[in-house]
Amino acid sequence: MRSTASAHWQLAAARVTVAFLLLLLAGCFSDDEQWNAKDISSLMPDLQFDLIRSNGKAVEAQDLSGEVRLVFFGFTHCPDVCPTTMVQLKQAIEQMPDKLQEEVRIVFVSVDPKRDTPEQLASYESFFGDRVIALTGSEPQLRELAKRYRTTFGYGTPDEDGNYDVSHSSAVYVFDQQGRARLLIRDGLPTTAIRDDLTSLATRSRS
Repeated sequence: MRSTASAHWQLAAARVTVAFLLLLLAGCFSDDEQWNAKDISSLMPDLQFDLIRSNGKAVEAQDLSGEVRLVFFGFTHCPDVCPTTMVQLKQAIEQMPDKLQEEVRIVFVSVDPKRDTPEQLASYESFFGDRVIALTGSEPQLRELAKRYRTTFGYGTPDEDGNYDVSHSSAVYVFDQQGRARLLIRDGLPTTAIRDDLTSLATRSRS
């Protein structure tokens, strides 16, 4: 009886050991990544657009392939959310290792084509640094693009001077070097957390 019981416990222990080792191996070879931003992999379509840059030239998503792209919908006359977000993204990139900074691009999409002229967009690009590209298009183009990524924007009533506000999302969509949707950065995420995510994604995309 003792011999049988001993064999039983040895077999049970062996099974537990094997199961534990399998879990360890699964962890070692898992493709799962812990992100600070919201993981939207497979939840959003690949990056696709056909817009106009400040120099008047058409730019498509594939023209920026090979870079991690941070897409943000806004407008240059925005008094608070846009400049705050752009500064934070700029700082996050600047905190990355030098060799990886050139692999990240902020794609600022103006949803205010009436006021955001090529000159205005060029000034915006220059102000926020060489890792920024500012784009816009016709309102129907912008509506279609916003719909593609499940967001929207709207225009307020102009005042007596013709000034108006533009409502838009503050979220930033992050696409990898192959144009696949990967992360959604929302308000409140620390700059260091954004930096870590971008560093991890840029490094991962290179491998």
